[in-house]
Amino acid sequence: MTWQLNDLQTLLAEHDGWSVAEAGESLCLTNEDGIEAFLAVAGEQILVEALLFPQDAVKDVSGLNDTILRTHKMFPLSTIGINEIGGDSYYTAFGSLSSQSKAETVVIEVATLFRNIEAFLELYQDYL
Repeated sequence: MTWQLNDLQTLLAEHDGWSVAEAGESLCLTNEDGIEAFLAVAGEQILVEALLFPQDAVKDVSGLNDTILRTHKMFPLSTIGINEIGGDSYYTAFGSLSSQSKAETVVIEVATLFRNIEAFLELYQDYL
């Protein structure tokens, strides 16, 4: 089965502590701590992503980038990238999986991303 957005919305809304809302061609997921992530289905892939912080808020971009490259592998199923939004650069945390993944795998991916976001923010706090 290939996941469709409406099926994912139903699946993820069943998780205690998460709210799920349509956001254009994606879903906006909010956990019990108020962290927002966006989920989209694109062909063979499901992508779930959240903003961490703007690059402008970083005191030492080079130092942070070096630290991220040395530490991101400590966090399962998630990685960090930089995206441009409205002309500004933001650090993002994201994970991706097959659009044919089992329901349990999709929930694990989203839950892990939420946990990793908190850990990323704590670990990289000294650079902000």
